[in-house]
Amino acid sequence: METVGAFEAKTHLSALLEKVARGEKVMITRRGVPVAMLVPVQTSARKERAEVIRELIEFGRGRKLRGLTIRDLIEEGRRF
Repeated sequence: METVGAFEAKTHLSALLEKVARGEKVMITRRGVPVAMLVPVQTSARKERAEVIRELIEFGRGRKLRGLTIRDLIEEGRRF
């Protein structure tokens, strides 16, 4: 892991971001004390839109609020 000072990180941010995009990690220090770390984004952890919609629909199935279903609440909101 590369370690750079805050001033160097500020002046060479583009180059550091290129390294991070290739999978490297960069520690940023201020007066020798670690204060931040640049790490690659975990894209595999992102869910596909369709999967999230499916999970929301599943979450809503069978849930009730004081005897009302989510569908009842939606219909109630449409009356006004």
